[in-house]
Formats: sequence, structure tokens, C-alpha cells
Amino acid sequence: MTDKQLEQYLLQSLNMALGSQIQGETSYTQSFDCKVGEKGFLFIPRLPSGYVIDNELYQTIFLIANAALYPRYTLLKQNSAYFVPFETDDIHTQRGLYFPWIKGISKRLVISDLEQFANSNLGTTIPIMENLVIDYEKVTSIAIAGNSGSGKSYALTYFLSMLKPISDLIVIDPKFDTPSRWARFNDIKVIHPEQNRSKSDFVSQINEELSDCLQLIYKRQELLYDNPEHKFTHLTVVIDEVLALSEGTNKNIKESFFSLLSQIALLGRATKVHLLLVSQRFDYNSIPVSVREQLNVLLQIGNINSKTVQFFFPDLNPDGIVIPVGMGTGLIMVIDNEHPYAVLPLLCPTYYTKKGIL
Repeated sequence: MTDKQLEQYLLQSLNMALGSQIQGETSYTQSFDCKVGEKGFLFIPRLPSGYVIDNELYQTIFLIANAALYPRYTLLKQNSAYFVPFETDDIHTQRGLYFPWIKGISKRLVISDLEQFANSNLGTTIPIMENLVIDYEKVTSIAIAGNSGSGKSYALTYFLSMLKPISDLIVIDPKFDTPSRWARFNDIKVIHPEQNRSKSDFVSQINEELSDCLQLIYKRQELLYDNPEHKFTHLTVVIDEVLALSEGTNKNIKESFFSLLSQIALLGRATKVHLLLVSQRFDYNSIPVSVREQLNVLLQIGNINSKTVQFFFPDLNPDGIVIPVGMGTGLIMVIDNEHPYAVLPLLCPTYYTKKGIL
């Protein structure tokens, strides 16, 4: 399909579906036009118009166009109307609504041997889907959220396996479950609860480990001061079910835990110290707001609605985003200078690993 044919198709879809929202005005009466580009399309209204050009109209056009373009293109959901100016002397058409897209749809990776795949020569990149790869050099911290049974542990095991060749790991597992078994199979340090030990004592041990990480950050900062090009080995602190640590813990110990997390999240990027956090939800009881603001790879797995996305994507209305049905599906946002600043449908990789881990 040529760009011209695609423009005509979009115009026909909008003319038929907008209906009374723009009071009968159509492209046939030159009330608006569409232009297709490489990275998205433009809705160009002709002003003055008999309809209001606002966020409500923008989101309505998104719903129409996203369904019409699926599966050739995936529109990137915006939090509000995306206006762009045109270089033209005609004041009637000097602005338009822009709808960015990516070609195709999200496709799940299927990996026959996870260990072999992780040890293949991928550098510091971590494939998430067939059309989405992240570079760990540009990652500050990762968070995985989702309701019980959504596939968080399965996704975490994938990240642990992919990080092992490129990063030192410290695994903290309050549930003494899948991450502990994975760490045992892979000879990785893990902190988990033990019998006859209080919750506060367990979190105190975690605080000591986090304090050591913070001291490492300070030492690395001194090295960077003398040599800004110094290369460090990545270190990732992995915490499963963060909410289980912060709830029911002594207030002073919890405040220390939050303070250490915040400092690592804020200072760790330049020194290659990262957080990988997993929780059913990431409200203020789970982690400090300052930590949440430093997360730049966000995965929301499982049930997607306005309530479940409120902590990762507070301004997002998920209506209209096509999310495939199945385990390990949801939304992902990667905040860096390579990927579009938008939420994408997520399909976590399917893989096979050693018996007894999951």
C-alpha cells in the first residue's frame, strides 16, 4: 500500500467514524486532511472549524486510527493532544495533530535454550520482544509490576539470566522462591529469610548489603572524578516483592531501607549500579517516589486498567491500546534517547530453562 492509498484509507475511516463528534464536517468538504509520514501520520484541521480541536478529539482519532491501522502499524499512545506546526503562510492549516507510530505490532520472542541464548554474543543488549531491544548501558533501574499469577517471576528469571553474563548480581528474595532457586543453580549470592529470624532482622541484613553498595558507588565516584572515562563492571541489586519488605517492618529500619534505595537509585547510574525491583504494585508504601522517578524500564504485566497503571503511567488512559491475551502480556515503557517516549504493548519472552527453577 502506497502512502497515498494509506492516506485515503485513513480519511475514509475517520469520515465514517467521527460522525457527530465534528458535527458532520468531513474531508470531502475540506474540513480536514491526513498526511502520512515515515514515523506517523498527521490530522490537519482547516480552521476556523465547527468542532473543537482538543484532547478529547485527539483520543477519539487515536481509537479510530489505531484499530484501522492494526496490525500494520501500532500507534503510540500519548497522554494529551500532540500539536505540531507547519511552515506555511496559510493560517488556516498551520497546525496539525500528530500520531506517532511504529511499523508492525509487538511480537513475542520464543527462546529454545535460555542459557545458551543469554551467553551468545549480545554485548550489553537485552532483547525484550522481536522489535524491542534495550541497552543495559543506558538503563538506570528496572521495575516489574503485576498481580499475583501474572508472570512476574517468569519475567524476572528471564532478566536474571540475561544479566548474569554482563552484570554482577545481588539477589534479595523475601519469598524464598524462584529467585533463590535460580541463584542456587547459578551460584549467585542471595539473601532470603531464615528460620527463627524476625522480619526486622532480615531487612536489617538487606540494609547492610545496600549500604555496602552505596559505599561502592562513592568509591567509583572518586575514580570517575580523576578519570571520567573509567569503565566499571555493572552491579545489579535484584529485589523480588519489594512490598513484602516494606510492610510490617520496624519504622526506623523501613526508613533506612527507603533511604538506601533512594541514594542507590539517584547515584548509581554513572557508576553502573542498578536496581531491578519486582512488586505487585509500586505505591508509596513499596518504594519512595524518588526511586520510582529514576526507573527507566517499566513493565506492567497482567491485568491492565486505569487502576493498575496509575503508579507507572499516572497520566495514561489505556483505552485503545491493543494488548494481546495470554500470560506475560501487558505494557512496557523504555525511557532513553533511542526509544520513543511512549507505552508499548508487551509480550514477555517464552523460554525454556533448567528443570526445578520455575
